[in-house]
Amino acid sequence: MNLTPRAKLILIASGFLVPIVASVATYVFFRPEPTGNYGELLTPPEAISAAAFRRGDGAAFRFESLRGRWVLLASESRACDAGCAAKLYAMRQVRLALGREASRVARVLVAEDPQALPAAPEDLVTLVPAAPEPAGPVNDASHIYLVDPRGNVMMRWPREPDMRRMLKDLQTLLKASQIG
Repeated sequence: MNLTPRAKLILIASGFLVPIVASVATYVFFRPEPTGNYGELLTPPEAISAAAFRRGDGAAFRFESLRGRWVLLASESRACDAGCAAKLYAMRQVRLALGREASRVARVLVAEDPQALPAAPEDLVTLVPAAPEPAGPVNDASHIYLVDPRGNVMMRWPREPDMRRMLKDLQTLLKASQIG
C-alpha cells in the first residue's frame, strides 16, 4: 500500500485529533454526574456562641467540652415528635455506620423545653440553652448540623436525610481530617 505524503499527514493529524473530538463528544452527550457532597456547606462556617447550656438533668454544660470531636447537632423547639425521632434515628445510624471512626463523632440534641427531651441513650448529649433564645443553628429544627472539631458549624443536612449520602459525606470528612 502506497500512501501519498498528504494521506500520511492526514493520518498523523487524525491520531492527535480523534481523542480530543471523542472526549468533547463524550462530555457533551454523556454528561458526567456531579460529584460532591450531599450536605450543604455553610460558607463561611459559623462558630457556636459561647452561650452556656444545661444538660437535661440541669448540670452546666459548654460546647467547648466537645472540642476535638465532630458533632452532629439537632435542635427541637417543641416536644420530640416523629420528625425529631427520625432525626435522632438518622444521626444514630450514621454514627454507628462509621464503625471504628464512630468515637470521633458526638451526637447532641438541643431542646428549648426541658420536658421535650426524650429518654436519652448513653451516646446522646441532651441540652437546654441557658439563654432565653439562642440564634443560629442551635435554634434551627429544620436541619441536622455538623460542627467541626474547632467548634464551627460547617455543614447541614435536611431534617430527614438520605442516610447513605450523609454517611458518605462524614466518611470523606473524617478521612481527610487530621483533627478530631
